[in-house]
Amino acid sequence: MKALHDLAAPAKLNLFLHVVGKRADGYHLLESVFVLIDWADTLHLERRADGRLQRHDVLGGDLPPDDLCLRAARLLQAETGCTLGADIHLEKRLPAGAGMGGGSSDAATTLLGLNRLWDLRLPLERLLALGLKLGADVPFFLGGRPAFVQGIGEILHPIALPEQRFAVLKGPAGLATAAIFSSELLARSEKLAIVAGFPASAGTAERIAAAGEGHNDLQAAAEAISSDVRDALALLSNTFGNARMTGSGAAVFSVLAGNGKEGKDDQSLATLLQAQPEGWTGRICRSLAQHPLAGWAD
Repeated sequence: MKALHDLAAPAKLNLFLHVVGKRADGYHLLESVFVLIDWADTLHLERRADGRLQRHDVLGGDLPPDDLCLRAARLLQAETGCTLGADIHLEKRLPAGAGMGGGSSDAATTLLGLNRLWDLRLPLERLLALGLKLGADVPFFLGGRPAFVQGIGEILHPIALPEQRFAVLKGPAGLATAAIFSSELLARSEKLAIVAGFPASAGTAERIAAAGEGHNDLQAAAEAISSDVRDALALLSNTFGNARMTGSGAAVFSVLAGNGKEGKDDQSLATLLQAQPEGWTGRICRSLAQHPLAGWAD
């Protein structure tokens, strides 16, 4: 095997996000439900015999000098002693600074793809440990299924959710995670048991997410920092209702009714985007029951 093509790196949405504490090292403790959606980057990996690692952008543009794909590949080399290299071609479709986990998903797909391309045969547990070294969201994408997430994002409880549709919208600007978490407006929830009125568990999280309930404790701080977030929330609320922020980025989403309105929803979002200045992006998305590469490390 010398190449792997069309490897998906899907985005995620946080159906709710609660800040429930803070570690001694300054990292905030979270409770959230992450769900994969069908908006994705695409990677193409080509094996090299000389050990070199190179990143290429299929759609053009400036490449970061040390992005998560390259860091993931270097880490995999270092941890296994592999002497092979790779050309990593990335079709970047997901917006940056959106809170949708684009970079983390790219890193996870790189780990899964190179594990197979280099014939390393590392089990998922080993890849999960490597993923956490790259970022708190990476293990979720490696796990490959909707999950109730705790800790800083590394504690995963897989859950089953019905298929859902979402309208996702993001303005031109990104959002700095550090600015949100340092804001005086950062909300803090008690444990999920108190927030939802039920025992804190994956089952409770599943029920909340399936019902389209929940909120994002980071949203008030983000709205104070970013006019794009405020505008996006207002636009989606007026068009679809129930808008909320995902993650710690600038994208917002609405949960859509599953009653045969797909064509109407597509047109409503297209009309909304046409009325916005250059730089706005969005699409109607569906949730994924599992990652397209689920099982690659089993």
